[in-house]
Amino acid sequence: MMREYKFASRIYLGESIDSKKMGKIIKKLKKAPLLAHVYLLALATNDEDQLEFFDSRWLLTRSYDGYIPYIVGIASDREEAVMLIRRIVEECLKERGDCSLREYLSC
Repeated sequence: MMREYKFASRIYLGESIDSKKMGKIIKKLKKAPLLAHVYLLALATNDEDQLEFFDSRWLLTRSYDGYIPYIVGIASDREEAVMLIRRIVEECLKERGDCSLREYLSC
């Protein structure tokens, strides 16, 4: 079963993720998230948070039903996902002067 995702026009990649293999990672995510072995950064589903990150294997659980993540980043592990969020925040602060990550990543 193919899964649905929305991807930002610019995907942030963790340092250990090879940009040349991003297409292959996305194919694995759509077919079988269990095999992808990555953490995904997505716009948060609630109004209180801006971003969320999770192990791609979470998409196999029942709580995934009906959830179509808007993916903005891919990292190899939890630590790399946190560093990627830091990079996004610093970039947003530099370019916008604020931390409106949703707006920044949606543009």
